[in-house]
Amino acid sequence: MQYRDVVSTVRLARGSVTWIVLALAISACAAFSKKEEGAIIGAGTGGVVGAVIGNQTGSTTRGAIIGAAVGGVAGAIIGNQMDQQAKELKQNIPGATVARVGEGIQVTFASGLLYDFDSDVVRATAAENLRNLAASLSKYPNTDLLIVGYTDSQGTSDYNLALSERRAMAVSSFLATQGVTVSRLRTAGRGEMEPVSTNDSDAGRQLNRRVEVAIFANASARAAHSN
Repeated sequence: MQYRDVVSTVRLARGSVTWIVLALAISACAAFSKKEEGAIIGAGTGGVVGAVIGNQTGSTTRGAIIGAAVGGVAGAIIGNQMDQQAKELKQNIPGATVARVGEGIQVTFASGLLYDFDSDVVRATAAENLRNLAASLSKYPNTDLLIVGYTDSQGTSDYNLALSERRAMAVSSFLATQGVTVSRLRTAGRGEMEPVSTNDSDAGRQLNRRVEVAIFANASARAAHSN
């Protein structure tokens, strides 16, 4: 499905009453396995929408950003702010990959940048990167986040799912200690799902072990720019 098609679908859904949107999300989730469904539901409503759209785009974080898109003049205004914030993040978070996606930002941290192997404890050397991310979020308070953890395929899928959830929560908890409002933060674990590379090599597995952060305009900002 093309980006424009996904955005159009989301806009149509947004025009319906809330219970219809949730019903569609729950119906779509029924197509997932119980393991996947648990990861989606654990992310809250924003995570549900992100995962449903993410199943079509191959990325839960991209799905969350697409799900928050408003388009038109309002989308252009939001996009201009995201351009500036992304530029600053690229300068202030060395080692992370910062990409503009639609009307939002996707920040990808290699797992080795944040954690020791098989650990969900944020490394002391990674704390500065997360502090810089928190400072950016304080500067641009009209955004929400979806933080998604991933692993490679080594080990059992249930263990990998749990580890990815704990790693996403660890990032969220750290940001909260730096003053980021908890209501802005949602987390999800996707385990070995949505790989970005092969799991048949050390290099590929290293790329798959990551944490992705979707940054997108919150409901108030979207409403304000749409008026």
